Amino acid sequence: MLKTERQQVGELCSGMDLKAEIRKMCKEKDAIILAHYYTIGDIQDIADFVGDSLALARKAAETDAKMMVMCGVHFMAETCKLLSPDKIVLCPDLNAGCSLADSCKAEDLKKFKDEHPGYQVISYVNTTAAVKALTDVVVTSGNAKKVVDQLPKDAKLIFGPDYNLGNYINEVTGRNMLLWNGGCHVHERFSVSKILELKEEYPDAVVMAHLECKAPVLAIADVKGSTATMLSYAQQSDKRQFIVATEAGILHEMQRTCPDRLFIPVPPEISESGLECSCNECQYMKMNTLEKVYACLKNESPQIKIDPKIAKKAVKPIERMLELS
Repeated sequence: MLKTERQQVGELCSGMDLKAEIRKMCKEKDAIILAHYYTIGDIQDIADFVGDSLALARKAAETDAKMMVMCGVHFMAETCKLLSPDKIVLCPDLNAGCSLADSCKAEDLKKFKDEHPGYQVISYVNTTAAVKALTDVVVTSGNAKKVVDQLPKDAKLIFGPDYNLGNYINEVTGRNMLLWNGGCHVHERFSVSKILELKEEYPDAVVMAHLECKAPVLAIADVKGSTATMLSYAQQSDKRQFIVATEAGILHEMQRTCPDRLFIPVPPEISESGLECSCNECQYMKMNTLEKVYACLKNESPQIKIDPKIAKKAVKPIERMLELS
């Protein structure tokens, strides 16, 4: 019987001190590990750098390392490759996708652009390289307002794919951007009712919500922003309790840097079937494991490859973002 990839990786790593072996290989191969806040704690613990999408993009652009392991989702590894085309970029699991990126296909965006001549396209970083190639400027949740504020007031703008983020940016900037109807399967499911229940239990807690959440959730949040914004607020605040409406992986870094404070994740909602759904965790981010990081470093595979024609176009809006932010 043929062994599954998971079985092969498990046998390869059996009995090892994986964290020590990974760090050893990084030194030997001049490699760095980049990890998003939404990955599991073990991955964040062995990473050279942990951050949100904007910080990871900046790190990818400036690193001198010969090799990068991007522990996050596929589009993040693509972004690293676009910004460092001469480096080896590894992705522990190519199946680690993104529901938000999947909600905007390049062929659909091209059709929408053709239907709206004269419009510039602002694409959230949670998109494929092919979508970025059709984009004028990329943004993250951390810099979207800053970037939009620098564009001409009379500019005709399409914003995608995250509808909730685009709606929030329209509200705070006074713009009237055309919004793509996409969303993150994690942030879309956070509910006002669950947050209010927690608020009753923890009346002194600060409610923090990611900008990918729906408008009613953002309306009751005390702090609205990216994962980095929420983390920074918690580190600088004199408050002791925080209700957190974003992917639960961020709590690892919050608790590590603020051990004397209480961070309460907004719990899964109850579906119509009566069962809980794990709406505060991204199954794609959780596909990154120590075993897979070890295997991809050892084998230097899977590597991220991007069509040169697409890469040439896709890198430009990312570089423009970095210039404007």
